[in-house]
Amino acid sequence: MVIDGHSLAFRAFFALPVDSFVNSEGQHTNAIHGFISMLLSLLRDENPSHLAVAFDAGSQSFRNRIYEEYKGGRDETPPEFRGQIGLLKEALQAMGITWLEKDDFEADDILATLAHEGERDGYEVLVVSGDRDAIQLVNEKTTLLYPAVQGVSKLTRYTPDAVEEKYGVRPEQYSDLAAMVGEKADNLPGVPKVGPKTAAKWLAQFGSLTGVLEHEDELTGKVGESFREHRENAIRNRELNQLLVDVELPYQPNDLDIRAIDVDAVREVFTRLQFRTLQDRVLKLAAERDGAVATAEHPASELDIDVNLGGDALTAWLEREQQACPKGIGLRLDFVDGKLAEAGLGGAESAATVIAADDAAPLLEWLASDAPKTMFDAKPTLKAALAAGIEIGGAINDAQVAAFLGNPTGVPKRLAELVHQFLGETLPEADPNELVPVEDATNSLGADAWFVRRGAEAAIARLPEPTRPVFDEIEAPLIPVLAQMEHTGVAVEREFLQELADGQSAKVVEYEQEAFDAVGGERFNLASPKQLQTVLFDQLDMPKTRRTKTGYSTDAESLEALEAKSPHPFLGALRRHRDASKLKQIMESLLKTIDASGRIHTTYQQTAAATGRLASTDPNLQNIPIRSVDGMRIREAFVAGEGYDELLTADYSQIEMRIMAHLSGDEDLIEAFVRGEDTHRFVGSRVFGVAPEEVDANMRTKVKAMSYGLVYGLSPFGLSKQLGIEVSEARQLIEGYFERFGKVRDYLRNSVLQAKEDGYTETLFGRRRPFGDLNSTNRVARENAERAALNAPIQGAAADIIKIAMVRIDARMRAEEFASRMLLQVHDELVFEVAPDEGDRLEALVREEMGGAAELRVPLDVSVGRGANWQTAGH
Repeated sequence: MVIDGHSLAFRAFFALPVDSFVNSEGQHTNAIHGFISMLLSLLRDENPSHLAVAFDAGSQSFRNRIYEEYKGGRDETPPEFRGQIGLLKEALQAMGITWLEKDDFEADDILATLAHEGERDGYEVLVVSGDRDAIQLVNEKTTLLYPAVQGVSKLTRYTPDAVEEKYGVRPEQYSDLAAMVGEKADNLPGVPKVGPKTAAKWLAQFGSLTGVLEHEDELTGKVGESFREHRENAIRNRELNQLLVDVELPYQPNDLDIRAIDVDAVREVFTRLQFRTLQDRVLKLAAERDGAVATAEHPASELDIDVNLGGDALTAWLEREQQACPKGIGLRLDFVDGKLAEAGLGGAESAATVIAADDAAPLLEWLASDAPKTMFDAKPTLKAALAAGIEIGGAINDAQVAAFLGNPTGVPKRLAELVHQFLGETLPEADPNELVPVEDATNSLGADAWFVRRGAEAAIARLPEPTRPVFDEIEAPLIPVLAQMEHTGVAVEREFLQELADGQSAKVVEYEQEAFDAVGGERFNLASPKQLQTVLFDQLDMPKTRRTKTGYSTDAESLEALEAKSPHPFLGALRRHRDASKLKQIMESLLKTIDASGRIHTTYQQTAAATGRLASTDPNLQNIPIRSVDGMRIREAFVAGEGYDELLTADYSQIEMRIMAHLSGDEDLIEAFVRGEDTHRFVGSRVFGVAPEEVDANMRTKVKAMSYGLVYGLSPFGLSKQLGIEVSEARQLIEGYFERFGKVRDYLRNSVLQAKEDGYTETLFGRRRPFGDLNSTNRVARENAERAALNAPIQGAAADIIKIAMVRIDARMRAEEFASRMLLQVHDELVFEVAPDEGDRLEALVREEMGGAAELRVPLDVSVGRGANWQTAGH
């Protein structure tokens, strides 16, 4: 079997999504993944005894000397493809597969030579290529496997009969047909008016291109005239598309037997590529074919595990391993029916399991101690421990969180993924799709804990030096804080929330009827885009919105613009119906999550947002609308629980604008914040050239939208849509802003340029976010990356600051023995439940810690409010 490496790698590159295959170093890997997947399938299905992969040695060959324009029309190689061929060659080398390239020749010539020599030596030959020139190689001994347009997973088998059925010519005539028709991919113009059917007819009549040339005077009609006029095209193309079968190569077919797989090299290369599943497939192949040991370098099966350790032996083990593991012993806990059932402990060279029902007092004592613990996805375990009344103290080194900081878009969801990604080893685990666990799966919590410790150390060690403090001082200390907040939950008045939901249900019905009445009373599904399109654009004959694959857009943004342009009672009723339906859905989802004690427990996702912001799920308490009267009433349902006086809310005022002022160093903007001025009024006075007191509400609204929008890469077109003004006015606003605040303009521009050079952005505190598409040739992908890179240092710093505040507030509340509790974090806002007689003291503490969470050139302004519910505690 001989494979065209470049051809198949390019097919794989365009078949698999670029953004879904990027390793932690920002290297795109989709072409490699697709190629190796195909290769493994070929090895399984075809079982070749000898194998080689041929690559082009460069973009130029002897054919360019014959015809300078050869392949001259091809697009530039996508930057995401660069570097992948070199890594693919490393992977092939590790897999024991020979690859070849030769200066001045193309991969096709290598394939042709090896195929010719293989036939001579008595081999059955398979050629795998996506280049149609390879069709000429097909004969009774050689078969072509040709990939489908969609990618490399499906291969068409071309035998001589299959070629003749497809193209109407025998394989040895295909080069002649292609010469007359031309090949756009190679920039080889053919004979005008001569298509494949005409060429095939002539070849059937005259046998070959030589025969056609000898009888060209017999070719009739305009197509015959065209051939005689452009005969040189066909002659040149035939010279260029003829593959060479006598290239001097360092290997003969007999030299291409598949060597044994180098297990260690496979682990090293595939770990770097972060191909866990493919590595498992290759190691399994190594075990089946070569008898190679495909287990980990430190296999758990050889691990010394002390089973059911307890009493003095457990105390001694903990003391010994804690000294050997200063960063923390690996820890896995298993809870059954709300009680601790078993613990797994991972030390330096050994592991242990502890049955909680036995003599586990030393375990509980160690858990509560200040000794550091190393865990994977620690928060659920900490919550389970809180529910079981078990205290876990000390620093929590979470391997998953460390991996997230190293690569926010490649977070391992399971321990096995972490082990593969950072240790290059395969963690035996049960198949979740199998009812009976596989025999080699580790059933030992101790073994899991051992993998956790080693994986965490590797993930932490791989963090860039500036990012280590983000892990040590922000993310790791935050884990137990979030666990406690989730465990505590927030009290909700169920009856009041139910009344709100019932009210929204009635409004949904009311607005639905209004919508039907506005279009003649006929009922239809307001949630159906197709039915909406019929009513809006056929029945009401409204101006068309943005075209989509299924017609014209009926999303909220499109209908809002349509209503502004062509007001109609139906559009207003539809908008109100959608708003009411959304609120009803939010209220009903909240009602379902209230527990028996009357509290809602959200879950904070610490590794979800690449910027570092926390996400709230099950339920999402960060998406409660507060811009409508009905939406704000939802917050009235969140109250102080029994035994507590009130809620206290605290949030940062204009924190992203303050961070931008600090980062840009713009003196005017900094001075406005230092003096405590209304910043939007101050900016408005500069942009519009009027005194601050002359900035009216309309001017202030425009400036506010622009100030925040520029941080997110808002364009003049976007600002015009947001404010309902002309694009020219929006452009003047932005130009006026940058004219007055030039350092802001310089900062925003330079931050993107720096990110393009570095490949990542970095916050004030060292949090990095990689951007692989900043230099992409895909304009949409590049511009999206530029907008995200523009805001990442600012939004990331805002996330860091409030997390620092949360850690410090929690530490002080514990140290000063507050009974009050931190309940919620909603982006820049914190919500507390205030115990009797602690309100003033808590407010002072919160103001101090939030205000002092970062040292900026501008003050961090903290707004605080108190009240019986979340809404009244607002400010």
